[in-house]
Amino acid sequence: MASRFPAAWLDELRQRSDIVQVISGYMQLKRNGRKYWGLCPFHGEKTASFSVDAEQQLYYCFGCKAGGSVIQFVMDIERMDFQEAVRFLADQQRMPLPQMEDDEDYQRRRTQRDRLLGANKEAARYFHQMLFTDAGKPVLSYLKRRGVTDNVIRRFGLGAAPESWDSLTKHMRELGYTDDELRLCGLTVIKEAEPATEDRPARPRRAFDMFRNRAIFPIIDQYGNVLAFGGRALGDQQPKYLNTSDTPVFNKRLGVYAANLLRKERHLERVVLVEGYMDVVSLSQFGVTGVCATLGTALTNEQARLLKKFAPKVYLAYDGDSAGQHAILRGLDILKAEGIPARVLDFPDGLDPDEFIRRDGLEGFDRLPALTPETYRMRRLKEEYDLSSQEGRTEYARACANILRDLEPVELEGHLQELMVQTGFTREVLVAQIGVRAPQTAAVPSPAQQPRPARRPDAAVSEDTRAQELLISLFATGRVPVDIASAEDFDDPLLRLLYEELSGGASPAGLAESQQDEGSRERVSRLLMAPPGEDRDQLIEMARDCLNRLRIIRCQERLNGIMRSINTLDGEEKAAAMREAQRLNTELKRLKSA
Repeated sequence: MASRFPAAWLDELRQRSDIVQVISGYMQLKRNGRKYWGLCPFHGEKTASFSVDAEQQLYYCFGCKAGGSVIQFVMDIERMDFQEAVRFLADQQRMPLPQMEDDEDYQRRRTQRDRLLGANKEAARYFHQMLFTDAGKPVLSYLKRRGVTDNVIRRFGLGAAPESWDSLTKHMRELGYTDDELRLCGLTVIKEAEPATEDRPARPRRAFDMFRNRAIFPIIDQYGNVLAFGGRALGDQQPKYLNTSDTPVFNKRLGVYAANLLRKERHLERVVLVEGYMDVVSLSQFGVTGVCATLGTALTNEQARLLKKFAPKVYLAYDGDSAGQHAILRGLDILKAEGIPARVLDFPDGLDPDEFIRRDGLEGFDRLPALTPETYRMRRLKEEYDLSSQEGRTEYARACANILRDLEPVELEGHLQELMVQTGFTREVLVAQIGVRAPQTAAVPSPAQQPRPARRPDAAVSEDTRAQELLISLFATGRVPVDIASAEDFDDPLLRLLYEELSGGASPAGLAESQQDEGSRERVSRLLMAPPGEDRDQLIEMARDCLNRLRIIRCQERLNGIMRSINTLDGEEKAAAMREAQRLNTELKRLKSA
């Protein structure tokens, strides 16, 4: 896999990012012999087939064939590309990116980022603790009235901002944070000193809390960093929702609320995108999976691309009011532009998701029809035209034709029937209005959506190839000298390349990463997982036996080929073939007796 990171730097990153520790952060591993085993996080299973090799720094699942290095694991589990996964691991290991090692400004920014993220984390702890004190009773009462349980409060890290003007600011100062740091991360508001005037005395510099007398919703990214906060007012305080403005560690266009919980939910078929924090909390409490919310803004392209990493589809579940319905139309445009299949959950009676789930429960939510974008757009158009008049029906038909133009014939059929009934136009007229579609290029699914290629069954692998594969596995241990073989022993192009790279000192994890396609990476990961056996002499003996078997197979194949063709030869050609057959037969006997 091509990258701009130096190979030596990547090797150091892999060594520091111990694969067993990294994977253990996502799933339970148990040691069995030299390897670690667990239930594969990439496909449902009841018997552990997911293996982690600490020595080779590789993982491989014998069920779904997923495999690779620690970087590949992060790419798959976090739905990241290679560059993102490398940065993610480097950030965990406090390793500066190679081109930035001597960049003093980068180090300053990195130190500042660490400080601000630390301040947000401490503030989140403070707000959560306040919820269970006398100062937080009004907020706790509000959450209980909304039906939020203690488990859900803990799961989302909900908290309370006291009514005091500066209790958080004082607390954070005691932890060593400066007022300027608190201002930078949006926790404290600074009023600069003002000189005296004729009407009033001088005013000193003042610092007070951004959030006061509010229910607090920490905004946590998919990596567990507390980036910002949303505060819901109690009573008539305005604004009703107060959100952290953009800071050096937070941009509301880039993330979604509950991304940290979304990341932990495996095998999601769809993400449910709502508008408000309480919608997320309520739907999750009632058992709806994959729920998140935008951060006080309409859906952005950046957020859509983030959601695409977690599930192949997005369900828009916005409020039933006019603002929510308008936001759905914009959201559908964004999702279409990003090539993400979408559906719309249309809540009845103008309810928002929180109100609906508390009224109708999970069963009612599951019964909600998931409308296609075309169906939803046509419903909204219907409200704009007077279908009791011929002019209204004509304009409605024209508008719907524009919506339906890109559909496949099988998708178009149902809409045509409905449109014929609504407008009175014949099928022929509507088809002519829609026009002939240009062939559409199918959207390329993201890596998280692509099915894993089926691997050929083991029975289809020749004995010759099996022997070559075992040799590669033995050489990958580093305990078998590679010079007992040669590149000519490998006629499989990939295996020959692996032999040459191992001979040159390449690491197994690096070789797995370098594969361009998923099928090759899975095969290489499987082969480079060290075979059982700790004794060096035992491994060398296995390699010699394997080479001997391989050479016997090759020798026998050449002998069989000569014997099949010998009757078609004459003169000197036939005599030369007989001599070669005799030589091969002698060599075959020697190999078999070795």
